Amino acid sequence: MVRTVSPNVTAGPTLAVVAREAGVSVPTASKVVNGREDVAPDTRRRVTEALDRLGYVRRPRFDASKPPRLVDLVVHSLDSSWSGAVLHGVEQAAHEAGLDVVVSAGLGRSVRGDRPQRGWLDKLTTRGSAGVLFNLAELTDSQYAWLEQHRIPYVMIDPAHEPPPGAVSVGAANWQGGVSATEHLLALGHERIAVIAGRRRKQCSNARVAGYRSALAAAGLPQRSEYIRYGSFEESTARQRMRELLDLPEPPTAVFVCSDHMALGVYEALAERGLRVPDDMSVVGFDDLPESRWASPGLTTVRQPLGEMAATALRLLVRMMDGERPEGTRTELSTRLVVRASTAAPRVRTHA
Repeated sequence: MVRTVSPNVTAGPTLAVVAREAGVSVPTASKVVNGREDVAPDTRRRVTEALDRLGYVRRPRFDASKPPRLVDLVVHSLDSSWSGAVLHGVEQAAHEAGLDVVVSAGLGRSVRGDRPQRGWLDKLTTRGSAGVLFNLAELTDSQYAWLEQHRIPYVMIDPAHEPPPGAVSVGAANWQGGVSATEHLLALGHERIAVIAGRRRKQCSNARVAGYRSALAAAGLPQRSEYIRYGSFEESTARQRMRELLDLPEPPTAVFVCSDHMALGVYEALAERGLRVPDDMSVVGFDDLPESRWASPGLTTVRQPLGEMAATALRLLVRMMDGERPEGTRTELSTRLVVRASTAAPRVRTHA
C-alpha cells in the first residue's frame, strides 16, 4: 500500500515516538530503519510493527523513480571452476538485463562458503542493491528474516539446505543425475557399485544418493550400507573414503562420486594402490567441470548446467525486482550423462 502525505498535513511520528512505542532506544530504532544487521530478531520485529502501526514513512534507500541497476552475487569462493561457471552465467544474463553485479566471496565461516558474515547485510543496504543471488550459501533464520523485512528480493542458486517456505531457488535435477550415473554403471555389468557423497546435510548430496538407491532398487540389487560413504566435497575426504572402500573384504568394482572435484581424489587413491581407471575401477563424477576433461583418463560425469542455472536465477530475480512473483519457488534444470573414458565393463577376475 502506498501512503501519500499532503504538504498541509502535520508530519508523521518522529523516530523518538517509534522508539518509545517499541520500548527501545532511539539509536536502536534508527538501526532498524536504516537496515542495520546488528539488531536482535525480536527487537527488529517490535520496531517494525511500531513503524507500521504509527504510519512512520521511511525514506527510500535509492531513487525509486529509476530502474534498479545493481544486484549482489554471493559465491562460496572465487578459486573454483564451479564459481567461474556461475559467474559467467550471471554476467551474460546481467548484461542482457542492463544490470551491474557486485560479487562477494569468502563471506562465510570458512573459505568454502557457509553463512555470510555479520555486517554484510549492512553493506547491502549502504550500496542500494536491488536484489541478491546466493550461490551455495547457508543463511541463518535471522538473515532470511532481515531480507524479508526489508523487502529485498533474493534467489538461491543450488541452496545447501531446503530454503524457507516461499524462497525462490534454482538447481539441477540431482536425483535424476544420480539415477543416470548408476544406471550407466549397471548397463556396463557392474553390480558392486559404491557411492561417495558430500555432507549428509547437503540437499544435493541427499538427492544424488537417493537417485543411486533408486537405480539399484529398480535393478533388483541390494543396497549395501558399507558401499555408501559420506564426507565433504573435497579431494582429501574423497581420497580417504575410496581407501576405506578398497579395504573392504569385497570392494566395489565401480564408484559414483558426487562431484568432479571429489573424483580427482578417488583417482589419487586408486593410483596409490596401483589400480587403474577403468580397468580396475570404473568412476563416474558429477558436475562436468573443466577438470573432468583434463583428468586422465577423461572422467565420465553427470553434467549439471551451472551457467544456465545462474542465468535463470538472475532472470527470476529481475522479475521479482519488477514486482512479479514466479509461478513456483523451485526451478530444476535437467542433467545429462557425459560418457568419457573412466568407465568400462568390470574385469573378469580369475582365482589362482
